[in-house]
Amino acid sequence: MASKIPSRSLLTFLKEARRAHLQFLSSGSPSPIYVVGNPSVDLDSIISAIVYSYFAHNRAHITPVRPHVPLINLSNVSAGPELRRLRPEFVKALWLCTGKSESEKWEDTPESAGDMLREHIVTVQDFAEQLRERYIQEQSADALMVDWNAMPVRDGQRGRGSLDGLSSVVFQVVGCVDHHLDEDFLPSAESLPSGQPLVVKQAGSCTSLVVNTLREKGLWQGGDKGDTGDMQVAQLALSSILIDTANLTSKDKTTNHDTDAFAFLSPKIHNEPNTVHTMTTPFYEQIHATKQNSLDLLTVDEILVRDYKQWEEKPCGESVRLGFCSTVRSLPWIIRKAGDSRKLLGSLRALCDREGLDIVVVMTAFTSPVRDSQFCRELLVLAADGDNKNEVVKEALDSFISKANSQLGLADWYPLEDGVSETSSQDIKSTLNQDESWRRVWVQTNLSMSRKQVAPLLREAIATQ
Repeated sequence: MASKIPSRSLLTFLKEARRAHLQFLSSGSPSPIYVVGNPSVDLDSIISAIVYSYFAHNRAHITPVRPHVPLINLSNVSAGPELRRLRPEFVKALWLCTGKSESEKWEDTPESAGDMLREHIVTVQDFAEQLRERYIQEQSADALMVDWNAMPVRDGQRGRGSLDGLSSVVFQVVGCVDHHLDEDFLPSAESLPSGQPLVVKQAGSCTSLVVNTLREKGLWQGGDKGDTGDMQVAQLALSSILIDTANLTSKDKTTNHDTDAFAFLSPKIHNEPNTVHTMTTPFYEQIHATKQNSLDLLTVDEILVRDYKQWEEKPCGESVRLGFCSTVRSLPWIIRKAGDSRKLLGSLRALCDREGLDIVVVMTAFTSPVRDSQFCRELLVLAADGDNKNEVVKEALDSFISKANSQLGLADWYPLEDGVSETSSQDIKSTLNQDESWRRVWVQTNLSMSRKQVAPLLREAIATQ
């Protein structure tokens, strides 16, 4: 079994990791292992990267011993107050875990949090700017992927690729922990360095898989209540597990991996097992409320790309690009933010133009106060206007609806919240349903089908044209 990690606070580790990153760029020392999450940069992705890095950093589970650096996959945001504005639920979780420490105290405000983030976090934009400052045009580095398993820019070999916004760095993937569909990009387990994980399996939260993988490798051990770093990282890990499983109440998302991770983590925070749910619920509610309210601070364009992923399929030799926008607010709420439904449509068309998309999808997932806090989903799908691949795209979308209609439980759209007038409701339906340009909006009644299930269905419909 691996030796126990020396006690250190979470912020001490993050500062060490950032220093290892800067030393790599400045001195030409061997690459650290960058632990990088997916480009939607949700809470699960960020925390998976930090938690894995904390326990794998400079540990003897592989030879030689390597620094591990969590790399936040934001290509257009530097660590600082803008990161707090765009990802306030992450900063809230980090503050609840570390901000009250007497020796490292900081406040969850733009100024205090901005300074803390600049000193402790590395984003993709930071990495790119630091390369430019040092006149480095090409760089090779190693990466371990968490919460995804395929890089957007591939180098022609399995497990080699680059990140959007960081094309000058070619990463060799040396491991992966993920809970999405396997994208057939990862290298074989036999080709990985000894001791590195290759875990792709279903779980509500990728952080759960990270926690359990660290345990299996002996990198994160039980016992020793009161260890500050151990307690801080356990609390941080719990934040994303609880958010992704609705406080372990979602029957559709919660798996044994999640409950096993929760059972391991909770004693590190609470001494009495019967107080665990009592104590974690307020913690969950604070982060959940911050996430729900985070969109108030964003523009409509920022809302659409806040939790965004895209893929490319090649039916009949033609490239079809698909973008998925996920949001925790309803379509009427987003439309009010935009001004009206036509302005939302304009924002979606602009997104298609910027990203070269042929199809864009908006999935909403929210709780409706007027329906006893019932969980709800809506689905909006549209083809890009003026697309020269229009017939292929429309046929793919027709095929998707034919196959997925019953699986998703698609129903004609109707408002799922109060405050939507009959006039507004009719305007939304007439604007977002259009046969000639192929756009449709529905209420999705099968609530278990998230983007992890819907995206593969649409991608298959496109690929088989």
